[in-house]
Amino acid sequence: MENDPISRYRRFSRAVTRQVGALDQSFLGRGRPLGAARVLNAIGQGRCDVADIRTYLGLDSGLASRLLRSLEDEGLIETRTHPDDGRRRIAKLTATGRTEFNAYENLSDEAADRFLSDHPAPDALLEAMDLIATAMNRHAITIERVDPTSGDARYGLERYYAELARRFEEGFDVSLSCDPEASDMVPPRGAFLVALSDGLPVGCVGLKGNGSRLGEVKRLWVAPDARGAGLGKRLMAAIEDEARALSMDTLRLDTNRALPEAYELYMRNGWTEIERFNDDPYPDFFFEKRLV
Repeated sequence: MENDPISRYRRFSRAVTRQVGALDQSFLGRGRPLGAARVLNAIGQGRCDVADIRTYLGLDSGLASRLLRSLEDEGLIETRTHPDDGRRRIAKLTATGRTEFNAYENLSDEAADRFLSDHPAPDALLEAMDLIATAMNRHAITIERVDPTSGDARYGLERYYAELARRFEEGFDVSLSCDPEASDMVPPRGAFLVALSDGLPVGCVGLKGNGSRLGEVKRLWVAPDARGAGLGKRLMAAIEDEARALSMDTLRLDTNRALPEAYELYMRNGWTEIERFNDDPYPDFFFEKRLV
């Protein structure tokens, strides 16, 4: 077998299949295969709409029905017609199902901990996993409005600040920056968006407002493992939509020379370079965009 890209990809696929137990008839020793366990996990994680479960797991209707029926036969779930739409079905865990879900969660956590503990460079291994998982899930990344003080928002902001500290020649101290108040980034003044890859934050952007028709875009960040797939452009388009919904007609932002990819993104997407409009010590370039 040659060491070409296709062979390396197929080796990786076989390794993952073995590691996750995709071919086991008793996944994690609980008496059912991986497919049924994944459906149980999706329901336990809060996905109740059967159509949503199918989409999330990539199942056709026939296989989804068989897996749901098998879990019902075990007394682990109950399915019923959606109270507001007779064409939809919803599923929920029974008490026994919740116990089984928790058992899977504990076993999965233990298996992950063992695998990472056995590797001499677990952080590097996790970075590689993040890159692969995000690449495989890139078409399913969602963008949601959240409270800027939420855990997902704080995660993105902390990594954004840490990256600026690494990349800026003078470092970065958020206390010296014109950091927006959280209250200026929630409706009706502004908004804060987070990009999620299967529930984990991989990007964020804020819109700072003061009740006028002028807003300021702040804290655009994309995780390293999610870069190169257009997520920055998606986040900017989404925050512009938020601005329009808040009746803003002009947006401004600033950036540093150490972030050339951000500068290029703005130039490619209709932003115009303008004179300095604030006294923040970090930015070198200032932009404005009229919304139409």
